[in-house]
This record gives sequence, C-alpha cells and structure tokens, in this order.
Amino acid sequence: MKFMQKRLSFVLFNLCFLLFSSFSPKATAQVGSRFKKVIWVVFENTSYEAALKQPDFALATQQGALFTALTASTHPSLGNYIAMIAGSTFGIHSDNPVDLTDSHLGDLLEKSGRDWRVYAENYPGNCFTGKNSGTYVRKHNPFISFVNISKNSKRCQNIVGSDQFDLDLSGNKLPEYSMYLPNLRNDGHDTGVDFAGKYLTAKFGKLLSSPASLKDLLFVITFDESESSAPTNQVFTAIIGGSVIAGSKNNQSIDHTALLKLIEEEFSLGSLGQSDSRAPTLTGIWK
Repeated sequence: MKFMQKRLSFVLFNLCFLLFSSFSPKATAQVGSRFKKVIWVVFENTSYEAALKQPDFALATQQGALFTALTASTHPSLGNYIAMIAGSTFGIHSDNPVDLTDSHLGDLLEKSGRDWRVYAENYPGNCFTGKNSGTYVRKHNPFISFVNISKNSKRCQNIVGSDQFDLDLSGNKLPEYSMYLPNLRNDGHDTGVDFAGKYLTAKFGKLLSSPASLKDLLFVITFDESESSAPTNQVFTAIIGGSVIAGSKNNQSIDHTALLKLIEEEFSLGSLGQSDSRAPTLTGIWK
C-alpha cells in the first residue's frame, strides 16, 4: 500500500512539473528556433521619421517588424558600429581609427563553432586598415577596429568585398552571421535616404520577397545614427524573417545592443558582459 502511495505521488509530481513547464515563459520562448542565419545591413545618418516615410524602408515594416523606440548610442558613426558587435561604445566619440583589445561578436561566434563574415562594398582587401579607399571607409567596418582581427591575417579573411556576398548567397554558402556594409553612396551617407531605400530594394528586394529564402533567416535593417545630434538619436530599424510577424511593432526602449543580445540568445553564444547582458529580450514580434 505504501509503495502504491509513493508511486502515485511520484506520477502526480511529474505530471504537475510537465504542466507547469509547458506554460512557463522559458518553454515558450523558442530560443534557438527562430533563425539559423543573420544578415545585418547598416545605413547612414537618417532620422527615424525620414526613413519611415521613404517607400522602400516603409515596405520593410510591412514585410517584418518595426522597432518604434530604438536609439543609437552616440554620435558620430564609429561608436555605434562598435556597439552593434561589442555591446559598448567603449567611450568612442569620434570617427578616428581605434585599436581595441576587447571581445566582440566574432569571438563568440568562433568559440561556438559558427562562421561570420563582413561584406563591405569597395573594400580593397588584404586586411586594409587605412581610413578610406574610394567609397569604402574604415569607420563603417567595426570588426577592423579590433586588433585580434586587424593583426591576424587568417581572421581578417572574414572581411571581404561585396561581390562575394552574391556568390555566397547563390551558392547557399552564407555564414551564420553576415554584416553587409554598403558604400558611402549606397548607405545614404553621401546621397540621402531615398537613394538608400531604392538601393535596398534593388540589392535585396528579391531575397526579402521570397518566403523560402526567409524561412530560417533574420534580416536586420538599421541605421547607425540619426541625422541630427538630438538627444534621443532614434533610428529606423526593422527585422524580416520567417519567424517574424509581418507588420508587427516592438515598442521597447532599446538600442542596437538588444539586437546583439537576440543573436547571442538564439545561437546560445553567451554574453560579452557589456550592455548586451543588460538588454531586454525582444517581445511581441514573433510568430
């Protein structure tokens, strides 16, 4: 009799545990199932309102989720690009070249056995560390600011010209994490938001309109900073993917490091211990 009572208690305990687990937030978060690859594209120096009104960027909000309260971290460009991959600006308040010894997303990806690549338009190659080459500028390429990349010829091979993107995409060889950096014309820096929006559609429109291509993909569209030095520094950001609710909105007050945290969580990378570790988990935009 005592054996049967213990047996029944054991069964009831496990039943309650399973029921609780099935309704717990952790069980329904679906971490690791929303995407398998990321393409992160950065545009330049545009106010949130101006980008939202531009037809091509507006279309992206219909295809995916719009972040209505995402702000950049600083002015000018470089500190924001650094924060996108390292979780902090590290006190950078100019576009002068820096050589950082801190950890970054590339370190976490490689440690977990995942690949990453930067596709930079007009990048001259050969681990170029100069300030600019034609319409390519170093300040828009954050990975080259870390000495464990810039001084390591093997790791530098992860930074390539943009022609390689088309080859990798067509050959189904994109790495788990891609950062695509348009040149000074195509990112809107020298041309304006309408030029940048039309470029977005011309370059990625076919990809973004293909459900099959988006199935396991997260496509991030963001800007480095607002065009003004207003304290809010709000920037347009939208994400598109097979697990993203089309036309949804995220109203959390966040910055780029919340998107960095999203990637860390999805790929089980751990944290860089910067603002990424304190950023909120993104909600309200997932299927």
